[in-house]
Amino acid sequence: MNTSALTILRTNGTLIAAVMIVIGFCVMSPDSFASLDNFINITRQISFLVMIAIGATIVMSVGEFDLSIGALASLGGVMAAKMAVAGYPYALVLAAPLLLSAVIGFVNGWIVTRFRVLSFITTMAMGTVLGGITFWMTGGATVFENIPDSFRYLGQTEWAGIPLLSVIMLLVTLLFWYVMTNTAFGRRLYAIGGNEQASRVAGVQVSVNKNAAFAIAALLAALTGILMSSRLGSAHPTGGNGLFLPAYAAAFLGMTAFKEGIPNIWGTFVGAAIIGILANGLTILEVPSFLQDVITGVIVIAAVIIQRMGKGAR
Repeated sequence: MNTSALTILRTNGTLIAAVMIVIGFCVMSPDSFASLDNFINITRQISFLVMIAIGATIVMSVGEFDLSIGALASLGGVMAAKMAVAGYPYALVLAAPLLLSAVIGFVNGWIVTRFRVLSFITTMAMGTVLGGITFWMTGGATVFENIPDSFRYLGQTEWAGIPLLSVIMLLVTLLFWYVMTNTAFGRRLYAIGGNEQASRVAGVQVSVNKNAAFAIAALLAALTGILMSSRLGSAHPTGGNGLFLPAYAAAFLGMTAFKEGIPNIWGTFVGAAIIGILANGLTILEVPSFLQDVITGVIVIAAVIIQRMGKGAR
């Protein structure tokens, strides 16, 4: 394969793959997949993955990983649901889990920066702690009895046929795209991820900015858990755990789109969309769930290989 072809694959391969996947499912299932209702449904299905993956992307931008985001999503959903059942004001039901999770994320960052502990070890341990706390809060049971209708509003409401979840997802994406590309804070995060030592010499407060990145990721994870519980009308103590690996798969896929090898918000959005479209299309085609995981994993590996081939061609 010549250099120009590899360059095209490197810069546009992920988008090309996304288009080909959509076309393939449209051909194989034109009635079920290729419908406006299904595309709207896909936006709702990927909303949770997009939001939690954006948090993972922000932490990755400073060269770190947060393996506790799944546990944070579970904690946020359970805490909000139990507070709603207990009759707390709606604003507090939303704000308390978000604030607590942001504090937990800040603590993650503080441990990483203060004690120079590897982030994946710190956050994996924190995730284990949070999993135990969430299990204790629920006794291992799903919270579903006496969930008020007000708690279901964000997750189940539609505006003119558009799910409110899809609108929230788009707003979160636009907000953090702007933050990461048009603010001094976002540029500092990318500078730290590019060269931490040089950033420190240049006067960037590395610890403060890393702590903030972890706090934002934790807040977005909790928001995801709250919205998921609102959508389902219930909260399971491990409800957010299943989003952890897909979130990083979306972020890594996103690093092959728009910005070569750099975590970026719209790339993560595209990565999450690919994963969501695959899950939706394969489900419609009645492909077993285990095979869906295999196909998704192969696509992520292929995307990374193509990116590396493009780098080698240069």
